[in-house]
Amino acid sequence: MGWHREALIGFDLETTGTDIETDRIVTAALAELTPDGRAGSVRTWLLDPGIPVPGEAAAIHGITTERAVRDGLPAAAGVAEIVTAVAEVLRSGRPLAVMNARYDLSLLDRECRRYGIPPLADRLGREPGPVIDPLVLDKHVDRYRKGKRTLQALCEHYDIPLTGAHDAGADAFAAAGVAACIGRRHASVGSLEPAALHDLQIRAAADQAASFQRYLRRTSDPRAYVERAWPLIPAQRERVGGPVPGGGAEAGGAGG
Repeated sequence: MGWHREALIGFDLETTGTDIETDRIVTAALAELTPDGRAGSVRTWLLDPGIPVPGEAAAIHGITTERAVRDGLPAAAGVAEIVTAVAEVLRSGRPLAVMNARYDLSLLDRECRRYGIPPLADRLGREPGPVIDPLVLDKHVDRYRKGKRTLQALCEHYDIPLTGAHDAGADAFAAAGVAACIGRRHASVGSLEPAALHDLQIRAAADQAASFQRYLRRTSDPRAYVERAWPLIPAQRERVGGPVPGGGAEAGGAGG
């Protein structure tokens, strides 16, 4: 059958910004893509992040500070629920589809540490996985294709419907749909067991980051640094250059 022909769980965060160390979760979703490609169950969260939601972020995902404060769970309680639910998926052995996983999973990790909540790695006793990242996979199987690689662009390329972009539930379904389509189209990844596919993406993400870093150093900034770790950036790592490359409104930050 293959992982891409079984039920797949997508995960997405919408946040206050694009920095994993300082920004906060506003909404989150776990959404099931059924084996026949339909939308299954979805679980969503709205949090009061404990800080103002910047206008630029609210304009993307639609959640204002006022709404988050009025209707959202307290941040610590919401983060605890989210990480518990994600851990349950990964403990089951089912792969988790996350667009730009190093952003969402790293920010979730930092939120856990902020509130003294055991993060995913501690709960699992290992690095979170298996994870399937449509961004990493698409760059791996179609390295030289020109154009954007945002979730919306990937949905267009792979003919995956995306209604309500930057809604956590819609983006989670879309991430799972794109991942499954890549698996169907490309036997080199679709034929792998989830654990082997996870390991391939660790290597692919590191290679992609190194390539982008060389490009930046050659064209704009000789000191540019692009994070290689995937799907989780270790806490306390010193990074140069601000937000995680590939994060943000286009690929998994304030706008999912």
